[in-house]
Amino acid sequence: MKIEGSSAIVVGGASGLGEATVRGLHSQGAVVTISDVNDERGRALAADLGERATFEHADVTNPAEVEAAVTAAAAQTPAGLRISIHCAGVGWAEKIAGKRGPHQLEFFEKVIAINLIGTFNVLRFAASAMIANEPFDDDERGVCVNTASIAAFDGQVGQIAYSASKGGVVGMTLPAARDLSQHGVRVNTIAPGLFDTPLLAALPEEARQKLGAGVPFPQRLGQPDEYAHLACHIVENRMLNGETIRLDGALRMPPR
Repeated sequence: MKIEGSSAIVVGGASGLGEATVRGLHSQGAVVTISDVNDERGRALAADLGERATFEHADVTNPAEVEAAVTAAAAQTPAGLRISIHCAGVGWAEKIAGKRGPHQLEFFEKVIAINLIGTFNVLRFAASAMIANEPFDDDERGVCVNTASIAAFDGQVGQIAYSASKGGVVGMTLPAARDLSQHGVRVNTIAPGLFDTPLLAALPEEARQKLGAGVPFPQRLGQPDEYAHLACHIVENRMLNGETIRLDGALRMPPR
């Protein structure tokens, strides 16, 4: 899929991995719709980028809002929506059971709703919009990139909800790609390791350095633009389909 001139939506695009991806796509000539629940940051990013950047509010757990954002993105160019990158997600730390009793169901459900069902919502509406497109080279109509985590494979103590949600995203990847193959729509997933995002920015610098030192190579936290580079490569490489790619510097998370 050619990035230049294509309409793209980045969900969770107002900060972190999403913001870096928005900037990466925009720098390569895409017409980018930034979608997020943070209206202030999303509008500020769109204003900073200027031409070929717009903002659409969307809570990924609200199907109507997701559909509206996708529809708006598809209308940005005559060729329709071609690129969908999903970066929205949350975390929650709690053991399945302990001295305080069982894991709170409310928070398990919330993480699943945002990380897994939210990903599915974006994927189903984006794919539906792409199917209506006229095909490009190799009969390709669009590409969807979702975000999991290495916690899908190396879930740590207290990550039961997060790991389950991200494992679900990994599990959707191949069947989604197979479902959409007849329509020329590709689906891939990136599973990042430890990245320098707003979530980790809240930690003391000493703690951040310690986390980065645990990565085999390079011994540091990943940079959001490294995620963005991979997302853009997936968009452009037509043979990448149905894959989950770990982006973690060879890190395998210990139990704790």
